[in-house]
Amino acid sequence: MTNSTRKIRAARTSLATTIILTGLKLLAALATGSLAVLSSAIDSLLDIFMSSANYFAIRQAELPPDPKHPFGHGKFETLATIFQAMMIALSGLWILYESTQRLIHGSNLARLEEGMVVLLISSVVSWKIASYLKTTAKATESSALKADALHFSMDIYTNIALVGGLGLVMWLDTPWLDPVLSLLVGCYILFEAYRLVRYGMSDILDEQLPDSIRQEIAAIIDLHQAHLIDYHRLRTRRAGSQKIIDFHLTVCKHLTVKEAHEIADHLEERIRTRIGGSDVTIHIEPCIRSDCNERQPCPKDSPPLEKGS
Repeated sequence: MTNSTRKIRAARTSLATTIILTGLKLLAALATGSLAVLSSAIDSLLDIFMSSANYFAIRQAELPPDPKHPFGHGKFETLATIFQAMMIALSGLWILYESTQRLIHGSNLARLEEGMVVLLISSVVSWKIASYLKTTAKATESSALKADALHFSMDIYTNIALVGGLGLVMWLDTPWLDPVLSLLVGCYILFEAYRLVRYGMSDILDEQLPDSIRQEIAAIIDLHQAHLIDYHRLRTRRAGSQKIIDFHLTVCKHLTVKEAHEIADHLEERIRTRIGGSDVTIHIEPCIRSDCNERQPCPKDSPPLEKGS
């Protein structure tokens, strides 16, 4: 199964699960009158829109490059991540507002046991789907699926906390605890929205790939020192789950164009094999040493060009 197929299947599963969980929570919120349960239901309702956006974005991101998008469509995933963060932030702000109103004016609660059962069922389902999405996101390096997995993980933590809180409401007869719990949930949701924005903006602003990947690229190039002289201007960035890599490669000026091209092709293929989802471009440059009149090994202590990053 290709990465594209895995991502699309995961997005479909996420959307279907979200619709089911949202229906259950809304029913429980109507039955109990609990703002805490309603907060969780509203969060899941927004997840429907976000999972739909994810599904659309992943399908678009997997389209091949075209004349208008020569680098592909990978940033559709990044846009979906930013969109999800904005929707999560809005839901968190609404929960904070409604919680404050309930604290001021009070609220009526009933049949809390049913709400607690629904939240526990939701936690189990969310745990299963979050594990599935995390595994798929890691295998395909999809930022959109990573964000989706985060939603379901949030659902687990908040639901368990709400179950405990509703239990205290019943035991201690303290209705005010329900909106207080909702305030905490709202703050947590805003914090996670901030984290998602930071993650998405790193792609939008073309932040370089992690040092571990750059070091791996350098190690692959070093394995081919017998066929080249130096490399410099290594640049990396991410577009969704695609890694874009380019650098300049210095080779002996006495090589034929065909030989230099074959070296670059081989190196590009090695990097693509080792670093999945990478798009590699190598610019070939001739050695500029003036004291070299034929093919010969270049002294390593006197590089023809300064190695850069």
